[in-house]
Amino acid sequence: MDRTTEGWISGFLGVLIFSGSLPATRIAVLEIDPLFLTLARATIAGLLGAALLIGLRQKWPAKSDLLPLTIVSLGVVVGFPLLTALALQHITSAQSICFVGLLPLATAIFGILRGGERPRAAFWIFSGLGGALVAGFALLQGGSASPTGSLLMIGAILACGLGYAEGAKLSRRLGGWQVISWALVLSLPLTAGLMLFNLPASWSGIGLPAWLSLAYVSLFSMLVGFVFWYRGLALGGIAGVSQLQLFQPFFGLMLASMLLAEAVSWGMVAVNIAVIACVAGAKRFATPGTSGASVRHGHAEKPSAVARSYR
Repeated sequence: MDRTTEGWISGFLGVLIFSGSLPATRIAVLEIDPLFLTLARATIAGLLGAALLIGLRQKWPAKSDLLPLTIVSLGVVVGFPLLTALALQHITSAQSICFVGLLPLATAIFGILRGGERPRAAFWIFSGLGGALVAGFALLQGGSASPTGSLLMIGAILACGLGYAEGAKLSRRLGGWQVISWALVLSLPLTAGLMLFNLPASWSGIGLPAWLSLAYVSLFSMLVGFVFWYRGLALGGIAGVSQLQLFQPFFGLMLASMLLAEAVSWGMVAVNIAVIACVAGAKRFATPGTSGASVRHGHAEKPSAVARSYR
């Protein structure tokens, strides 16, 4: 199996895991304060990440890696979880998912700005069309959204896209699970300290579904999913593999249907087929062997160096 295909498979597994994040967050914020939820999930994942780094005797990151790790922390450890949790107090899970349809485009743009990738022009046609299909369909499903919730979700998408691209670029040197683990550890003093100051006044009103949702977003959304996702972006290319996120809203809507009784229609199936075509087109016109192409432009490490970081 070549490294690009391996990257796409790894990225798809990451998307599957992330698909449960918004429905789980929606369940959790019904009984848990959004700020505490954000801090608790980051703290739990940070402790697990620290255990992995210590247990596997990983080297400390270089000083030059601290700024990129800080960007990852602000984007995906704090920014996206907090902004989506706040947004879900104003909008439904289905409405929030429409904004996730814009995440592949945001990630691809930041992949150019931060990762030095250069997809062909046709890539942007397929990427834009796929994002429009997902966002338009989910918006119709969810109805008109609150302006406050919409602005919060837009901020979340921008923060997440930057965090994804920055983390993928860094993963080429450190490895995917190391990047998210160090990002979590870097933010741990802040998240753990603030969590202790925002403990719920009473735990009695928090039921089992909310606790299970917290466990999911802590273990899978904040740690395990990133192991696969950053590995996929680094091996398969940020711009190309990021388009797999177009599937995330549909997986999320199906989960929302099962967990939150939100309807799933045949229209969703039809749009999903169109999205598959857009993802295939985007993959076709993304820069072949993205990391290798980036080397030709002097932007990234050699493919062999990337592959070695995952051995």
